[in-house]
Amino acid sequence: MNARRASYIAFLAVISLALGGATGKLAARQQSSQPSQQPNSGGNSGQGQSMPGMNHDTPGMDMSQDMLGMKMDQSADEKDQQVEHGAMDAMSHMHHHQMGAHMYMTKLRTPATPADWAKADEIAKELRESIEQNNYMDYRVALGNGFRIFMPNLPQPEYHFTSYYNGFLESFSFNPARPTSLLYKKNKTGYDLVGAMYTMPKRVTEDQLNERIPLSIAQWHLHTNLCMPPAGHRLAADYTKFGLTGSIVTKEACTEAGGTFYPVILGWMVHVYPFEDSREKIWAQ
Repeated sequence: MNARRASYIAFLAVISLALGGATGKLAARQQSSQPSQQPNSGGNSGQGQSMPGMNHDTPGMDMSQDMLGMKMDQSADEKDQQVEHGAMDAMSHMHHHQMGAHMYMTKLRTPATPADWAKADEIAKELRESIEQNNYMDYRVALGNGFRIFMPNLPQPEYHFTSYYNGFLESFSFNPARPTSLLYKKNKTGYDLVGAMYTMPKRVTEDQLNERIPLSIAQWHLHTNLCMPPAGHRLAADYTKFGLTGSIVTKEACTEAGGTFYPVILGWMVHVYPFEDSREKIWAQ
């Protein structure tokens, strides 16, 4: 169990660190193809943050050095096993919101005005229409259009089919028809689409989140207060203290324990279930 938890934490850390290089290369590619395009000044001009599904074989990621305990000189099978063991724990926790100090969720603003509901209804409508027009109910079409399954061989309540390019674009502009991830549940023969996920960089303000999707309707969330165990001691570390379910939630306590503290990992995330039969279920988190 300790080995599984250790690789889980390494997996999350690799995601958050490595995407910086991937995003830079995407940005360079974007600027090269559209040299006159500039990010707007409304706080969305930062680097895109990582999304669920980013793994060690993602194009554009420089994974040539050891990162936080994950040795890059392991065999492919060993690395795959390490990542898969980490993902198994990660996916059992990452979108459960009973994580105390390791999860921050925006508070619902009250009251929800008719204008707020009209905006949220329009977002859900555009998302629903995009899914139908692109035939994303068929998961094979999503795969053909560049969405990638995060750890398809691991049991998960929902599988994230992620477009990393969409996630990059979300750092600059919002298009309800262009989600970062499509969410599917597994069935006996494939996958059934149930929803989608939008993302924003972790550096943006809650007012900027509110501009995209009213915070009186939807609650965005961040994964917070990660204390990584000391390097070289991760397999034997006490994971009642370290990690995203551990008791250490402050930088001071993490430093005292010899760990490395990350106030926030990944970026803002919000799920939408546009085919549900009520507004509350559509925006349930």
